[in-house]
Amino acid sequence: MSEAARITVHGDDPYDVVIGTGVLAELPALVGERARTVAVVYSENLPEIARPVAGALEQAGYLAHLVPVPDGEAAKNVSVLAGLWSRFAELGVTRSDAVVGVGGGATTDLAGFAAASWLRGVRCVLVPTTLLAMVDAAVGGKTGINIAEGKNLVGAFAPPAGVLCDLATLMTVPHEDYISGLAETIKAGFIRDPRILELVEADPEGAARPDGPHTRELVERAIQVKADVVGADLKESGLREILNYGHTLAHAIEKSEDYRFRHGHAVSIGCVFAAELARLDGRIDDKLVERHRAVFSSVGLPVSYRAEAWDELRATMNVDKKTRGATLRFVVLDELASCGRLAGPSEELLRSAYAEVAR
Repeated sequence: MSEAARITVHGDDPYDVVIGTGVLAELPALVGERARTVAVVYSENLPEIARPVAGALEQAGYLAHLVPVPDGEAAKNVSVLAGLWSRFAELGVTRSDAVVGVGGGATTDLAGFAAASWLRGVRCVLVPTTLLAMVDAAVGGKTGINIAEGKNLVGAFAPPAGVLCDLATLMTVPHEDYISGLAETIKAGFIRDPRILELVEADPEGAARPDGPHTRELVERAIQVKADVVGADLKESGLREILNYGHTLAHAIEKSEDYRFRHGHAVSIGCVFAAELARLDGRIDDKLVERHRAVFSSVGLPVSYRAEAWDELRATMNVDKKTRGATLRFVVLDELASCGRLAGPSEELLRSAYAEVAR
């Protein structure tokens, strides 16, 4: 067990993100003393992680119940959510009890929304098990599910009571999924903390491994970026939008691929697209755009997508959450670690930027 680091996410309901290796003993303190029954919602592919979580809770005196859900984005639909509500009723989960979500970003999104909507809100602690979930999904209080019309269109802002990031679980993550999580980490470097980029550039091979020399620092820095932003703007009224850098195109790609395309891979392409938009709009230079391509590709992330997909992607982007009325809005860089907004770009500009990432 390593000494745990704590990053506090400030706001109306502040909470801690605990980071370390072998830190499961920290979980009961995050669940709190009021709860008696705890529903441990976990990805069905992770029983070897979920069982010790339930064991740690039972050892601390809770009645812990394992509640499996489908793996990945298949969990984020209304029928699975309704099944959780029914299970919570069967288990007798009351307002003073708690939900613990164990798994990747889809599982933590679902568990968080289930907790937020059950009895109008019960305590929720998240135990993310992937890099993507640690640096993105589990921190910030965004919860939700997908519908046929788009990703994350139904949900709620509901900050967890705590987040436990045990870096030991990263060793169980398939290589391509780990690489996918690096996209959100690198994104945090471009929008807020360039030191992340420097660490990746200095050792791309090490950055691409969970046992790399800078893994903990990369995780902590990416979480700190998100904590600083969401602590100042929980409900995405302004600043928080910068976390969606690259996500307008990314979400369109994911929908086009019926959510079988890894989120981080889509974000990588989306960030390069956003950089090209900023360059064509006269905001950043060629060098910063090329840095996007170089850093993302150095760890094995894609930086291009199908040329023939543009019309479908463009139509999907109209449903993006940052759209205001009929005006499409993008988060772009004005310079490294400084974000701006691009509202209502011309169709010619959009098509020209996409041509730069098309293959």
